[in-house]
Amino acid sequence: MKIRGERECKECGTRWSYYETGSVGCPACGSLRSVGVDERTEHTDLQVTFDLTSVRNAVDEAATGDLAERAREECREYVRRRGFVNAGDLRELDDTYLAAIELLHVADIVAREIRLDDREELYFLSLLRDADRGERPPVEEVPETLRSARGLAYANAVREYRRDVRTWAEDRDLTASERSALETLGEHVKRIRMLDGDIEPRTAERLVDTTRDLANGLRGDELAFSRSQERLERLE
Repeated sequence: MKIRGERECKECGTRWSYYETGSVGCPACGSLRSVGVDERTEHTDLQVTFDLTSVRNAVDEAATGDLAERAREECREYVRRRGFVNAGDLRELDDTYLAAIELLHVADIVAREIRLDDREELYFLSLLRDADRGERPPVEEVPETLRSARGLAYANAVREYRRDVRTWAEDRDLTASERSALETLGEHVKRIRMLDGDIEPRTAERLVDTTRDLANGLRGDELAFSRSQERLERLE
């Protein structure tokens, strides 16, 4: 959505940035009566904190299934509120978002499983430990039984990111090659989702790398755009 991010309070005259606070309430007096004083810009990235500390603090008392349910809710709220266009600028598809959406999918499986083997439980706990710091387990640590969770999580992440890229690009004249690359990326996402994410973890990682190169290319990095085209071909 396009909003006027620079606000001025009608009550006390204080000016602030909605992009920084995520609130139309005046930080000085609390009044909700304010006006925008700048041009409208695209903004989809809402202010949200991702902190799993409270869930981690319950590790010694709660059952793994209960931890998974709590982690799932924290991740769902974070992912729901996150976007990738901030004050008109296209953000990266960052590791914190990827870790959060993977933990969301893994926690959903863990919460429903009656029995987990040691490797599955350790993988879940590893995500829980590091996801809010933007750290993800390497591909070689993904258990076979959870690889679909990573594949589907990353496909969904790229789908949401691509949607914001298209929104960001509405006021820009993309070339035919750029539009084609975006469409091809969408086809790869659709294919992986149809497979319910059941792909090799390295393939899921390549999907992310391709998306990042394409975004950098659309922001003007010609080398990155060429690299994204090559990556898209290899994803076939």
